[in-house]
Amino acid sequence: MTDESIDQAETNHSAAADKSVSEGNHGTTSKSEQLPNRVLLVPYPKFVFMYPTLIISIIAALVLQIAGRQSVSPDDTLAVVMTGLFFVVLMINTFILVFDFPRATSLTLIAVCVSLVLGSWIAILAKPSLLPAIGNLLTTVRPVANASFFICITAGMLLLYGAIMIKVRFDYWELSNNELLHHHGFLSDLKRYPAPNLRVDKEINDVFEYMLLGAGRLILHPSTEKRAIVLDNILHVSQKEKQLTRMLGSIKVQINSGSSD
Repeated sequence: MTDESIDQAETNHSAAADKSVSEGNHGTTSKSEQLPNRVLLVPYPKFVFMYPTLIISIIAALVLQIAGRQSVSPDDTLAVVMTGLFFVVLMINTFILVFDFPRATSLTLIAVCVSLVLGSWIAILAKPSLLPAIGNLLTTVRPVANASFFICITAGMLLLYGAIMIKVRFDYWELSNNELLHHHGFLSDLKRYPAPNLRVDKEINDVFEYMLLGAGRLILHPSTEKRAIVLDNILHVSQKEKQLTRMLGSIKVQINSGSSD
């Protein structure tokens, strides 16, 4: 074998070794990137689910402000439509907040709505004069509000959302460094719970709240506590549960590895 062939073989062997080391490092890096260093659990008040009302209020304020509807009357069709749309969204949004809709209840509600629609359709077919009468009754109801009203509603709701963002910074839970930490109070009071053997349960109490912000309830069972820790209105609860499960699994593996040595 010539010297040139030997050099070529050594070059190919070095390139293959570098590639395997690079792939191994990349796999290790990807694995470490996938595992979070900590998981934050922030219980929010139910007011966060009012964002559809905030959105429609902003839209109504912009539309009426651009159209110059500072002074309106029940004859102003644009103002009546925007006010009616805001009222409908507000009622639906409040209905979701006031009542909880588990899976079975949600299916029952959908069945009732479908039955009402079909019953109304059959009633109109049986008595065609009923639809014009209902239409005439509805046309007499013309709620109206000007641009200033929606601007005030928007400003008030934004202030409340700002207050919520400040509040949750002083009351949240954190899973980090084999510990479950509860940060609370303006002076950053801290309570610690051991993370090993921590059991986590997830509950979806309201289907509509889950649809709005992926919210649900997490129930934490520390091994040193007799009572469970219940955290309501955790946003993106499914993602948080997966992160907790992965971190707790990593903690368990580390503990088992340490005990075997």
